Amino acid sequence: MPKGKKHKPEQIVRHLRNAEAHLPAGRSIRQICQEIGVSEQTYYRWKNLYGGMKTQELRRLKELEQENLRLKKLVADLSLDNALLKELAEGNF
Repeated sequence: MPKGKKHKPEQIVRHLRNAEAHLPAGRSIRQICQEIGVSEQTYYRWKNLYGGMKTQELRRLKELEQENLRLKKLVADLSLDNALLKELAEGNF
């Protein structure tokens, strides 16, 4: 994969599963990282974020993050509306 190109979370989970399968066969993390095309630091960061996660869990996490973002936007809009209504009620327009 070209340098700077992001891996999709599903690909990351797949890479981690493959790496864990090859470790007992005597392959090193360095060898696996070279095949994937990432640094060891990236591998360990991925492992912290996605280690042990299944693809279904990852999809659910993404859905929850999208829902959370939608709710945050909704709260921001309602807070702005509330502030405007308070100003109008006080006559400061």
